[in-house]
Amino acid sequence: MSFFEYRHGELFAEQVSLSSIAEQYGTPCFVYSRRAFETKWQALDEAFGDHPHTICYAVKANSNIAVLNLLARLGSGFDIVSEGELRRVLKAGGDPSKVVFSGVAKSKSELAFALSNKVRSINIESVAELERVQEVAQTLGVTASIAFRVNPDVDPETHPYISTGMDKAKFGVTMEAAFDAYVRAAQMPNIEVHGIACHIGSQITKTSPFSDALEIVLNMVKRLAAEGIEIKQLDLGGGLGIDYQGETPPSANEYVQSMINGIKAHGVDLPIAIEPGRYISGNSGVMLTKVEFTKHNASKNFAIVDAGMNDLLRPALYQAFHKIVPINEKTTADTATYDVVGPVCESACVLGYDRDLAVEAGDLLAVMSAGAYSFVMANNYNSRRRPAEVMVDGDSTHLIRQRENFEQLVAGETLLPE
Repeated sequence: MSFFEYRHGELFAEQVSLSSIAEQYGTPCFVYSRRAFETKWQALDEAFGDHPHTICYAVKANSNIAVLNLLARLGSGFDIVSEGELRRVLKAGGDPSKVVFSGVAKSKSELAFALSNKVRSINIESVAELERVQEVAQTLGVTASIAFRVNPDVDPETHPYISTGMDKAKFGVTMEAAFDAYVRAAQMPNIEVHGIACHIGSQITKTSPFSDALEIVLNMVKRLAAEGIEIKQLDLGGGLGIDYQGETPPSANEYVQSMINGIKAHGVDLPIAIEPGRYISGNSGVMLTKVEFTKHNASKNFAIVDAGMNDLLRPALYQAFHKIVPINEKTTADTATYDVVGPVCESACVLGYDRDLAVEAGDLLAVMSAGAYSFVMANNYNSRRRPAEVMVDGDSTHLIRQRENFEQLVAGETLLPE
């Protein structure tokens, strides 16, 4: 189900035309659908049925506090990778007891903040980090609930930049290192072994990599049990893909049932946590942009728009594909093949190559599937101000982030003294 659809030749978000949003809030602008977020989260929740579970939304995908608050109201937990993300969750009304803290370089101050707020689990990614968690917990006089993020060396068959579960990745610990680390952790006075975590990558479009990783993780659970170390939760990460350009990823039910079937086959009855981000937010948002000029060279046509790689970095960073469509369809205009390019002074500032469009200066375009890993990567390169974010709720719109102004852009900077 899409919540961004054409009606009489005009693209709508739920019941609001995107052209009216562009007129009211300007461009570039990110637009989200409340119903899309809710529907995606609820599909995962319902797929689990009565199996004990926690859906820990990956804050890094889209961290606007209105989005986090919306999910917290549904009962969501959260997967965080920094103190800043935890502060966002708390500000949005999230429950820290449903938070898992991942990431390879947690500082002492970040760990202290997380432990003071009683997060569910610190997902540890190295033996050195285990020592640091013990030190911080001892200083605070608390017990740290931990899981190790294990690295099953499974190929998720996705882009190398978002493959995280193979042996060459910076993330996680190898299976053999994890076993020894669990034994060590079980002997530490301020450590409580809570779970085992695994996240192999992102934008995965079939269940087999998840099943392969789960098999390896469950074998580790049995091995630890034989050592007297009880695992209380399986954190099976995220990574379920979405449709950017015709991909057919598993449904929420197929994805969840593959996990439940896997643990039942092993005779294991453990609560499951998952960390979806893109699946929930990716197709819940679009980016609006306006064509400033068209330019026609001998071998190439360009649609030059007001959104750049600073607003949407994914195409430059990952060579990621986003559909780009007109907000108002034209029935008589000539179609040509364009590169859709932005204003940033870099050749990589391209939102899409070789797109068949009927456009002219002043037209509005929508860059689809821009709800995940989009605004969160926005930056101020070329001293460009970050765009506004708008949430559509039925026939209403809510400005959930104002467009950045120049004073905010230079806040914190100072001149040298005379």
